[in-house]
Amino acid sequence: MRVLHSIALFFSLCLAASTAHAQLTIEITQGVDNPTAIAVVPFAWQGGGTAPEDIASVVQSDLSRSGQFMPVDRADMLGFPSSQQDVFYRDWRALNTEYLLIGRVSMAGQMRIEYELYDVNRQARVDGGVIEGAPNEARMLAHQVSDKVYEKLTGIPGAFATRLLYVSVTRNPTGKDYYRLTLADSDGARPIVLLESREPVLAPAWSPDGQEIAYVSFETTRPAIYRQNLMTGAREQLTNFQGLNGAPAWSPDGNTLAMVLSKDGSPDIYLMDLASKRLTRVTRHYAIDTEPTWMPDGKSLLFTSDRGGRPQIYRYDLRTGATERVTFEGNYNARARVAQDGRNVVMVTQRSGSFHIAILDLVTNRTTVLTSTQLDESPSIAPNGSMVLYSTKFRERGILAAVSVDGGVKFRLPAREGDVREPAWSPYMFR
Repeated sequence: MRVLHSIALFFSLCLAASTAHAQLTIEITQGVDNPTAIAVVPFAWQGGGTAPEDIASVVQSDLSRSGQFMPVDRADMLGFPSSQQDVFYRDWRALNTEYLLIGRVSMAGQMRIEYELYDVNRQARVDGGVIEGAPNEARMLAHQVSDKVYEKLTGIPGAFATRLLYVSVTRNPTGKDYYRLTLADSDGARPIVLLESREPVLAPAWSPDGQEIAYVSFETTRPAIYRQNLMTGAREQLTNFQGLNGAPAWSPDGNTLAMVLSKDGSPDIYLMDLASKRLTRVTRHYAIDTEPTWMPDGKSLLFTSDRGGRPQIYRYDLRTGATERVTFEGNYNARARVAQDGRNVVMVTQRSGSFHIAILDLVTNRTTVLTSTQLDESPSIAPNGSMVLYSTKFRERGILAAVSVDGGVKFRLPAREGDVREPAWSPYMFR
């Protein structure tokens, strides 16, 4: 078992050979019917030598991956303006371009990105701004530009400047598999291994401020819950009880961790106060209660239970102790995750013998199945509520895939080697 002790090394180790196998790639499989045509012109580099990152390329890739935009190919561009006086709208109308993004990148200690967004048909500047940060965070700065443009044109906050956790598994036919807990940007770039083990690693979860994570590791031969600080690398084992220790979930205020323990008999939901390590038992039932997740207001939990005979999702009110069943459609619903609006719940549902990702509207009680593959699991919803990341099988390999909450946009993120599973999408980290 190997732990990366200083996650601050993330920025300098992202291209290390030891992480190359964890790299994800993007394969867009479905977009909206009428994507918005946008030209992302190469940003002018106002410094010596070569720019440390092609900012425009990152932004173009982000917008394309959303499935809602159709970027203009650079080879078709009739010019490369970097300021308003260089913009000739007729050139962009000739390419049927609806929006034009230009920008400039400079360096004076910090990297400074200035961007301007134009509506080609109206011949007007509609947005612009400045993003600044450390040069070794150039890709993340580019993702922040993507977020701004996406929000301006769709009305929905972007989620490109976020990160992913996932577990990659390298199969070893002659020995034990390697499990690696990996951190990457939202597009799969810059992966780094946080934990490497010959024993399984499961259920990574983000703290609400994005500074810490929790996960389950079998490194002591039985499951135990750990928390880890991403900046310092400090790592703490939180549980070591006999039986099951699993499914950690941070409360919205970051002070409490929900978890599943079987130390008192059947698996039940417990709450751990992270300051005192004091445990409070939430459920007391002979059935299996597992997979807790918090409602955004912190006043209740959703969890999976087979107390009705088959796995279904229930809600526990932390104030009253009342428990109510939430899902009724289908004979299997599990692994709930709640959007920040508190209205949409993504989950795993079983239909005709296959496991799919579905979304439940808690207001209308309408369930919509989003995926059509056969073994979809471990959904994680983007902080803006627009996309769901999940694990599935493709060509006999475990991969990550994503689908929009309306089912209109889909893409895959297979690893270059091995299987990937257990995705967790970070909260906003730069807002």
